[in-house]
Amino acid sequence: MTSTTAPRTGRDLFLVANTVDELGGVTAWTHQMARLFQGAGHRVHVIGVHEAELKLPLPADLGYEVTSLYPAHPPTPRPVRGLNRLSPAAHRREARRLADRGRAVARLSELFRAARPGAVAVVTQVWPMEWLREADTAGLRIIGMSHESYAYTRACHRYRSVKRNYPSADRWLALTQEDADDWIADGMHNVGAMPNALAHLPEIPSARTAKVVCSVGRLADQKGIDMLVDTWAEVAPHRPDWTLRIYGAGSDEPDLRRQCTELGLDRSVQWMGRTDDVAGALAESAVFVQSSRGEGFPLALMEAMASAVPCAAFDCAPGVREIVRDGEDGLLAPPGDTAALADRLLRLTGNPRLRDAMGERARVNVQRFSEERVLERWEELFALLER
Repeated sequence: MTSTTAPRTGRDLFLVANTVDELGGVTAWTHQMARLFQGAGHRVHVIGVHEAELKLPLPADLGYEVTSLYPAHPPTPRPVRGLNRLSPAAHRREARRLADRGRAVARLSELFRAARPGAVAVVTQVWPMEWLREADTAGLRIIGMSHESYAYTRACHRYRSVKRNYPSADRWLALTQEDADDWIADGMHNVGAMPNALAHLPEIPSARTAKVVCSVGRLADQKGIDMLVDTWAEVAPHRPDWTLRIYGAGSDEPDLRRQCTELGLDRSVQWMGRTDDVAGALAESAVFVQSSRGEGFPLALMEAMASAVPCAAFDCAPGVREIVRDGEDGLLAPPGDTAALADRLLRLTGNPRLRDAMGERARVNVQRFSEERVLERWEELFALLER
C-alpha cells in the first residue's frame, strides 16, 4: 500500500465491525473508540456488515457517521451439491446473494475512495475482512483485530479466516502480548497488542454492603451462564442470605431459567434482563462473577473493578489474567471448574475485609487501562504505520 501522510486536522478512520448496533461488548468498544477518536480530532465512520436484531441502545446523534451494508444478516454461501445444482430456486438464491454482496462491496469501496490521504481502516472483528478483500482499499492502512483470545479463535472457524485474511494487513492486533506471542509462533509476522480501554471510573464506588453477586453478559454459550448456575448451586446453601443477579438477554434464557428451577435456585437467583445502567447494577453489588468459556479483554470485568467490586472469574483467556491480578485485586479459577469458582465466591462473600481490600485495589489497578493511556497507544501505532 502507498505510504501517505495524514492531514493536520486528523485522519479519516473507519471502524469496520460485524454490526454497528448489536448488543455486546465489541459493539460497545467500537462506539467507545469512535467517540475517543472523534474527540482526538479524527473523522470517524463506523461501518457494520449488517444491522442487528438484538440491539445495543445508542444515542440518536452519535457525532460521527454510521453505515450498515445490509439491513439484516446476509445469507451464508453454501456449497451446491447433488440435485441442488439443478434447482432453479437455489440458483436464484445464489444470484441474489452475489448481487447483494456486489452492492455491499461497491458501497464499501465508495466510502473508502472518498477518504482523505492517510486514512486507516480498523477491522474490529474477523468476518468483515471478507468484504474488505474485495473492496478498493488503495491508499488505506488496514489494521485487523480480534476481540477473542488466540486459544478461543484457534478452536473455531474464525481461525481459518484469520490465517487467510490477515497476513496482508498492515498490522494484526491481539488484545494482549501473550496472545500476540501465540499468533507470532503460529506464523503471523505483522502482530501487535492493544488492550481495550476502561470506559469510565465512577465517582462513587460500590459500598459492597448489599449481599448481591452480579453477572453481566449475553445469555449465550460463550458467556457460560449455565456454568454460573451450576456454580451458584454450590454457593447458595452456604450463603442463604445472598442473591445472584444475572443481567443480560439472549437466546439461551429459557433453558437457563429451566436449569435454575431444576436446581431449586429460583429464590436466590434474579434474572434482571438487559440493562443500560451497568454502573448502577455494580453499585448495588458486593461481588462480580464472570463464568465465560472464552473472552478477549472483557469490558464488564474492568467496569466492575472500576466500581471497586472484587471479581471472581474463570481464567479463560490472557485478557482476564492481565486485568485481574489473582489474589491481589480479584480471584481466578481454572476454566470450567465450577467447584473452584464456587470456592472463590464463598471466600469473597464470606469475608468483608477481603472484599473491601480487593475491591479498593481493583479500582486503583484497573486505571492502567484508562482511555487516555490506550488512546496514546493508538496514536503511536498510527504514526508508526505512516513511516
